[in-house]
Formats: sequence, structure tokens, C-alpha cells
Amino acid sequence: MSDFLIQEKPFGHSTQTVVKDADGHPLYTLLGNWGSKGDSLILYHMNGRVAASVKQVSFPFVRRFEIYEAGEKVGTMQRFLNWPSDFYYVQQLHWTVYGNIQQHQYKIHHFNKEIMTMDKTLLHHGMYYLLQVHDDADAPKCICIASVLDYWLYNRERTPLPYYKEALSFN
Repeated sequence: MSDFLIQEKPFGHSTQTVVKDADGHPLYTLLGNWGSKGDSLILYHMNGRVAASVKQVSFPFVRRFEIYEAGEKVGTMQRFLNWPSDFYYVQQLHWTVYGNIQQHQYKIHHFNKEIMTMDKTLLHHGMYYLLQVHDDADAPKCICIASVLDYWLYNRERTPLPYYKEALSFN
């Protein structure tokens, strides 16, 4: 199991995000941005070689993201539920992603096998996302999934449902 640290900030709003190991050594650089159909983030090894990428393929009502590794599509991620917990599914990999979007606490499973956990942690340099990946070979895909989760946190609609407004009125 390996730990990966990503400084807390919207991944897609920055031109560069550095992914570090538990000792603070840089391992990957994530470049790109989100916002429009076709936008993507590319995860590079520190030597400049592409490790993985994630591409937004549909917009605006049903958002799907394709995950690529070694130039091949390995999965398509889509959100299914977001109340009371968030639930996502990555086709082709048969991974389920679930957790709390506001707290950035997630788990990825392949059936009953845990692939990754994600949580926030406070270090002396600030708040970080801590990704604990059980198999290092899955790390690039997991980092791409974490970037999608981060995107959904900062780009979710905040309009209340009509019945919610009525329930709050005390007339």
C-alpha cells in the first residue's frame, strides 16, 4: 500500500497539480483543466512520460469521464447517486466509488476488494488529500478518479428542490 498526497485546491482550476509520496517527494504532475466537453487532465510521471489521463465526454446533464492508461481507455466514470452519500461507477474496471463529497472521504472497491481510500489530512504545509492505494499499478487511475471527485465538489448545482423550500416555510 502506498500513500499519495495532493494539496487541497480545485485540481482543474490550477495549471499544475503535483502529486507527492508520503515523504513529500514529487511523483506526478497533473496538467489540464475542466469546464467544457472534451476537456481533459493528463497525469505525467516526473520524467515527462504520460501515466494516465481523464477526459470529460458529456455535458451538461449527464457527465461522464473516460479514464485512459497507456493510450487505451480503461474505464468510464459516471455519478449515479448523490444523496445521502455519493455513489459512482467506473465501467470496464467494475469499480464502485462511494463516500462523502463535502468531506472528501471516499473509498473505491472492486466487488469486496478495497482499491483506494481518500481523505483529508492536515500537514505543516496546509490541507492535503491523502490517497491510500493498495496496488501501485492502480495509482494513476485512482489519481484521475480523485480529480473527477474534486471537480464534482466544486461544480455541483446548489439549487434546492421545490419541496424542500415548501417544507421550510412556516406560514
